[in-house]
Amino acid sequence: MIDADIRIDDPRWGDDTEIAALVDRALTAARDELASSDGPISGEIAILFTDDAAQQILNRDHRNIDKSTNVLSFPAQDTPLPPVIPRPLGDLSFAYETVAHEAQDGGLDISAHLQHLIIHGFLHLLGYDHENDTEASMMESTETRVLARLGIADPYSAQQV
Repeated sequence: MIDADIRIDDPRWGDDTEIAALVDRALTAARDELASSDGPISGEIAILFTDDAAQQILNRDHRNIDKSTNVLSFPAQDTPLPPVIPRPLGDLSFAYETVAHEAQDGGLDISAHLQHLIIHGFLHLLGYDHENDTEASMMESTETRVLARLGIADPYSAQQV
């Protein structure tokens, strides 16, 4: 099980209950897809739904990039914990204006785009990356399989780009 501690700082993200359900759907689909190859995945993550201004500060302070971005992932450090304590996986942060703008520009439903970004960020917390073509291909194919579980089209297909 993946427990998500959700904080919504920008009311444009919408209702807490709807956001929590969307997060749960995306994380459950990712967990179920990965469990077939990686074994059971469980842990805790913190998710911040904020705006571009706050996201820009986080990006600047933690990555030395002074602009907003759609999603930031902060994997937890590998800290040995007793088996009864849920493993912290890390934190995710989403910027409303950037996510909404990308969805609009791509002709995408914002909830589908956000679910993709939740999955993308979650994979980063698990160690996936896209620093080279091999890593990017593996991460994109995993995202595509998870999104298919949710009935969301492949965002990397030629029709979606």
